[in-house]
Amino acid sequence: MRVCVFCGSSPGKGPSYQDAAREVGSVFAERGVELVYGGASVGTMGVVADAVLAAGGTVHGVIPQSLVDREVAHPGLTTQKVVANLHERKAEMSALADAYLALPGGAGTLEELFEVWTWAQLGLHTKPIALLDVGGFYQPLLRFLENVSAEGFLAGDFREMLIVTASVAEALERFSGYRPPSTKWDKSHGV
Repeated sequence: MRVCVFCGSSPGKGPSYQDAAREVGSVFAERGVELVYGGASVGTMGVVADAVLAAGGTVHGVIPQSLVDREVAHPGLTTQKVVANLHERKAEMSALADAYLALPGGAGTLEELFEVWTWAQLGLHTKPIALLDVGGFYQPLLRFLENVSAEGFLAGDFREMLIVTASVAEALERFSGYRPPSTKWDKSHGV
């Protein structure tokens, strides 16, 4: 199995985010799960890749040339594909992945998460998507999504297609039993 991880190019405040990234990397390597990610050596992105590699696992990076030019590409990955831009990066990461896991991160992490989630709602893929809720990081977002749903812009089964857990092991277990809902156009969701 290959899991695409979205996470920060910054380390975050305090050690909990880096600790979680290390745990993700260790668990992936233990279970033979290959990491697909944005190919950088910085932030929690670098931490998760380093942890997979340190434990003998496999890491596939996909990075745009502009970030290679800024010298943030990770030099020691199993594979590293350099692409022209961020659009190609996301498409390539998605093509390589069997599932998605969003660790805490900033605008880029959220943008990647929302794009693959939208693709799932439209039936462009049937891959599971999980949020690793480190220290309640994603709770404000989940409250916002409850409001989006309550206001009629997001069907409940689409909101619930996001797996939310504080445990990477639980996320992997839930990936194996994941069954997607009907797509937005398969039935009336009222949105």
